[in-house]
Amino acid sequence: MARVKDLWKDPKRKGHGKRWLAVWQLGDGTETSKAFVVRDVARKYGEAQEVDIARGVYLSPKDAKVTVGQMCDTFLDGYRSRRPRTLRQAQVHVKQIKKEFGKARLTAIRPSRIEAWTARLTVEGYEPSYIYACYRRLAQIMNAAQRDGLIRQSPCSKEVSPAQGRQRPYVLTTEQLWALHDEMPAYLRVAILLGAMAGLRTAEAAGLRPGDVDLALGMVYPRVQYPAEDLKSETSRTAVPVPHSLTSELIAHEVMWPGDTILNDDGEPVGPWRIERAVRSARQRVPGLPEGFRFHDLRHFLASYLIADGADVKVVQARLRHASAKTTLDTYSHLWPDRDDSTRTALEAIFMARPEQSRNKEAGSPIRGRSEP
Repeated sequence: MARVKDLWKDPKRKGHGKRWLAVWQLGDGTETSKAFVVRDVARKYGEAQEVDIARGVYLSPKDAKVTVGQMCDTFLDGYRSRRPRTLRQAQVHVKQIKKEFGKARLTAIRPSRIEAWTARLTVEGYEPSYIYACYRRLAQIMNAAQRDGLIRQSPCSKEVSPAQGRQRPYVLTTEQLWALHDEMPAYLRVAILLGAMAGLRTAEAAGLRPGDVDLALGMVYPRVQYPAEDLKSETSRTAVPVPHSLTSELIAHEVMWPGDTILNDDGEPVGPWRIERAVRSARQRVPGLPEGFRFHDLRHFLASYLIADGADVKVVQARLRHASAKTTLDTYSHLWPDRDDSTRTALEAIFMARPEQSRNKEAGSPIRGRSEP
């Protein structure tokens, strides 16, 4: 039961400092306290803490002082076992979060302040996708704080979430594809085909080994990414069928550049950064390619080509190795044939199947509103 203790009964403290100490018992039987100037305030506070303990939403005075910056550090500590690239990405987001909220207590962060933060980042010129990524990272941190009992409820919700800022991907033409291929260094030309026809991501292409390709069946088996790290998910390891013309290119490539990885320079594996640097250099010599074009955009070429050939969303999802069809639709829904035209054509078939007798009957009917002669 919560109680109030008079600290001034101690001769050493009489008349000094806050007089009334609210004392309450925690779930494990230990007691904790907080001092107040007014006795009634101390009593009500102690009773409120015991009510929170009974409801399972108790927050100790010590936990209430934890700052966002401290929680960010705890969050990153749990990320140390992640892949270096994943950790670096989290560190970039956390730096932006600390800049705004670092010194503030977790309990002081309100949804309105988060909305003001994302709005300010927009005004400062940050890309919508980056702002959304920072917000999602803050949401992760706040959810972790809630699980640890440091806050009662996360201030992040769909009501305050900024727009994801998806942009329609750039799809290069077939002519641009081959032009880009020809402008690449000879030992990296096959990388363009692996991106455009197998849908490999940059690190996957850099890590692809000769044993990951079945030249007879025309199958690519993505298993690792540079530098020989296992792919994260089973979906990422889905086998991809490729044209036999590509396997012929791979055979010729392996003869010229033998090595532990398909993409190599005198036997030394080629890292993703070298591939991206080569793409940046080559794209400048391909008419029409935008400044921001990158290796990853070759996957958009594969998706658009399959869609134009009549592939449905499940097929495109499988070839791009997306975890869900929603990801595929969110990225490429605008590339599927216009629904107005497709449904109009489908319904037109009903008229094409109309019996001749019905056509003649309609043609002989008087026009409503006119009198017969």
